Amino acid sequence: MRRTRVKICGLTSVDDASLAVAGGAWALGLVLWEGSSRACTLEAAQEIAAVHRRAAEICGVFVNATLDDVVRTVDVAQLSMVQLHGDEGPSFCVEVARRTGVKVVKAARVGARWDVQDLERYRTDMHLMDTRVDGKQGGTGETFDWALTKERMNKHVPLILSGGLHPGNVGAAIDAVRPFAVDTASGTEAAPGVKDPELITAFFAAVDAADQAIEDAKAAAAVEEAAS
Repeated sequence: MRRTRVKICGLTSVDDASLAVAGGAWALGLVLWEGSSRACTLEAAQEIAAVHRRAAEICGVFVNATLDDVVRTVDVAQLSMVQLHGDEGPSFCVEVARRTGVKVVKAARVGARWDVQDLERYRTDMHLMDTRVDGKQGGTGETFDWALTKERMNKHVPLILSGGLHPGNVGAAIDAVRPFAVDTASGTEAAPGVKDPELITAFFAAVDAADQAIEDAKAAAAVEEAAS
């Protein structure tokens, strides 16, 4: 059984969402922000939710939207999760949770330890760490220093690791961070907003291999301890 959950983000079509669900995606990320090259239309979001809401979390990604817009979109698109990826403050996150009743993820763009420390102010269901690149909100295809995740104080808040993850590095990311979930967008694309089936398959395989390696290491350590 997969230990590390997988969020496939930047989905814009039912077909690509189906690829993600077939691989075992825990969450489907729909960027509901017109400034993104992976922007998902409201109509496509509705279609994806109608087909897959019983199989995976339907996560709407918002960037500095108004509270009323977030609430209305959650209702219309039947979202089960909201990811706030802009400059939203703690009280805004609380109001989103109160008015929608869905899970709330606060994202931080990480480039230094204070970015991680600032995230502690947010009492949301989950935290997400993405890579800080000046002038960009996310989807940069770049990683950050995963050692910075060790600065987290509230380790009981599930962490979603994002930022430049692809089949070639997600295993190392899982081994280094041991996150609740990993999130990929550009790392599984043929083009912005269009998924590559082979990369999707390879990403899930790499996650499974990393999880298995962790379990094997635990089992070997237990055997060694018992024999000592």
